[in-house]
Order: sequence, then C-alpha cells, then structure tokens
Amino acid sequence: MKFGLFNLMTYRDNPGGLPGIVDDMRSLVGLAEAIGFDTAWFAEHHFTNYSISVSPLMFAAHMAGVTRRIRLGAAVVVLPLYHPMRVAQEIALVDQLSEGRFVLGVGTGYQAYEFERYGVDVAAKTDVFFDYWEVVEQALMQGRVQYQGRYASVPDSVVLLRTRDRRMPELYVTSMDPRILARLARHGATPFLTAGFRGTPALVEMVANARSAWTTAGLAGPMPVAVQQYIHVTDSREEALEAAERARYVARLIAAFRQDRIVLDGPFVEPVAAPGEPSLEQIRDNLLIGDPHHVAERLVDEIRRIDPVHYNAFFQFGDMPIARARRSLERFGAEVLPLVEKAVGPLDRIGQHVAPALAGAR
Repeated sequence: MKFGLFNLMTYRDNPGGLPGIVDDMRSLVGLAEAIGFDTAWFAEHHFTNYSISVSPLMFAAHMAGVTRRIRLGAAVVVLPLYHPMRVAQEIALVDQLSEGRFVLGVGTGYQAYEFERYGVDVAAKTDVFFDYWEVVEQALMQGRVQYQGRYASVPDSVVLLRTRDRRMPELYVTSMDPRILARLARHGATPFLTAGFRGTPALVEMVANARSAWTTAGLAGPMPVAVQQYIHVTDSREEALEAAERARYVARLIAAFRQDRIVLDGPFVEPVAAPGEPSLEQIRDNLLIGDPHHVAERLVDEIRRIDPVHYNAFFQFGDMPIARARRSLERFGAEVLPLVEKAVGPLDRIGQHVAPALAGAR
C-alpha cells in the first residue's frame, strides 16, 4: 500500500487569496515528498471556489519541475469535458515533463453546472466517456488514431507525442459503472473511492459495492482498490471540531451542486446543508481526526477491513490554515505511520494479494 496526498484546493478564507492556495499546495506536496508519500493528486473542477484546480494536468506539469521523486496524479481528468485528441497529447506531455512520474485518473464527472458551461450533456457523460476513451487509448498506445463514433470522429491521424515508455500511465478510475470497469481492466485500472465527510462507515460500504460491480463486470480475481480519507492529527478537541467543520463546508458545497439551481455570490458557492447532515461530533468521529494513537487505530482498522493498494490522504480540506495542515501531515509521518506499521507490518505488503491480477491485466 502506498500513500497519496490529495489537493482539492478549495478557496474559502485563505489569507493569501488565490496565490496563497497555490503556495499552500506547493508546501504540502514538498512536505509529503520529504515524508515519503508516493503520489500527489490534483482534482479537476471549474468556475467556482469549490476548487481552483481547473487542470490537474497543468498542476502536475508545474509540480514536475518543483519535485524530484513523488509521482504526480490527476484525480481525475473529467474526460467528457475535453477534446480527446488534445487531452491525449497533454497526458503524454506531462508524462514526459515528469520523466515518467505521471499517474492518470479518469472519470465521467458529476457536476451539471460545469457540464452546462462546457456545452456537454451530463446525462450523456458515460457514452461520451467511451467514445473519448477510444481516441485517448489509440493515441497513447498506438500513436495513431482513426475513430468514428457518436461523440468523437477522428480521421486517420499520426500522433508523435507518446508517454516515455509508450504505454498507458498507471491508471485509476472513479466511475464504478461495471461497463467502464470492464473497459479499463486491460490496463490494470484501480477503482478509486471516497466517501467525503461520511468517512469510514460509508467508505467500507462503498468498497463492498464496488467489489460487487467488479464481479458484475465479469472481472476475475480480487479487485484492487484505492481509497481517500480526510485526516487531521491533533490533540486539541477544539481543533478537531474545527477540522470537522471544514470537512462539512466541503460537503455543503457539493450538496449545493446537487441542487436544481446553484446559488452563487460571484464565484463563491452558497453552501447548502447536506440531506441528513450529521453533527460536527459525528463528522469528527466518521473521519480520521484526533490524536496520533486514535488516527493510527482508525487507519489500521480501515486497512484491515478494506486492504487498499493506495491510501489517499486529504489534509488541507475546506481551505484549512496551512500551518495546521502541515503540522498534521508532519505528525502523521512522524507519529502515526510508525504505529500503523507496528500493528500491520510493512505497508508495502498491504494489498499485495491483488498483484497477480494487476500484472495479468497489464
């Protein structure tokens, strides 16, 4: 099992404004690299303060010049919002710029507000995904594209720019549609799941449902899984509840996007209480928030119940002050991880039961 650092880059009350959010991201990615994290992931969302990461590929390219070892991932490229020929070349380019450190996550997206402003029908997102993926796959794998589909039409075209090893980058997918899982299985795609502020109880259920979808897709062998979780290491009850409130803020922005009509104050989304929203205390308890021993115990429990190959940690959620996010990440590396390894053994042995299936798929 390897660790990732998730960068959503929500803008709420950052004292540095937009430049401050970018500076915070650089700071956390550098710290995660020093601690030994495997991957820094960048989200994709558009137009509002929910996220300023409008291009995970651009951020990955930028950080390729700032970092040396940590891999750089798109979590995820919302494929229906791109021209497939362009995004295929940009994927290859960032892989070249990062000297092969790029990791590709793909998904269909979900925010109708974003789709409408790109002139894409969110109801058709899965069909669009399949058409576009055919083009991307041909470009990256063959260096030549010829395709005629409902949503994409490309004449016979030679593509010069390829990834460094002329293969598909390591691949992750957020859609649990069995058809998409089956289509991407040939590349060893790993399902990527997050439960947001619902935390561990929902995450365990989501993984079980995803494994059911894996079986429905007719895929042999155990399913590899990557998960994402909110983490905040603190000895302070007050800071723990403040962290829970920032997680709730992100959830309320998501809830706003699920309304028939989103309410904006300029580019800022008016938060909406999520249906059945739990208390801050329950949100705190759902997530990995607390002192190092508590966080380690919760992480060990999730590892034993889920057996992930990748664990993506979200430390600066809801525009949390960078000093607290850094302190939490530092303590996670120095205090939590040794306790976890003491309980479960070397982390590189977690999730290894899926290695043969992955190797066969690739």
